[in-house]
Amino acid sequence: MKKLALTLLLIFAGIAAASAQKFAMVDMEYILRNVPAYEMANEQLNQLSQRWQREVEAVGKEAEIMYQNFLSEKVFLNDDQIKKREEEIVAKEKEATDLRYKYFGPEGELYKKRQSLLKPIQDEVYNAIKSVAQQRGYQAVFDRASSSEIIFASPTIDISNEVLNKLGYSN
Repeated sequence: MKKLALTLLLIFAGIAAASAQKFAMVDMEYILRNVPAYEMANEQLNQLSQRWQREVEAVGKEAEIMYQNFLSEKVFLNDDQIKKREEEIVAKEKEATDLRYKYFGPEGELYKKRQSLLKPIQDEVYNAIKSVAQQRGYQAVFDRASSSEIIFASPTIDISNEVLNKLGYSN
């Protein structure tokens, strides 16, 4: 009997605790789309990425042209000239690979530029979400844009517009 009473008490306490928790949702894509600084930073990153991509492709094209010229002239070259040309082609291909890694590698220039431009904006959005959540007493805030597990969420728990207002942007 005591076990049953204790079990029921624990179940009711769990239900009471669960019902006391408040949750909210945000749509980060929606929020960031409505922050002009984020859109400008993304545009700047796209332009920079395209410029660097053209530069990498130009060096790769040079290597390809060198290789095609080598193939057409190979019959007229002696062994030393062949070896020298092959080394030049390999060096040019390595230059293209190194340039690609420099710009687009895991710690490359694009990554660093993205961090310097977007991180402050993302931190500002995070702080606004945290502030709204604390003011409204939410224990957790979920991002509907990044979670594929959320099948349905009531629009009444979406605080995206409140976050935008907190950031100083009207929706």
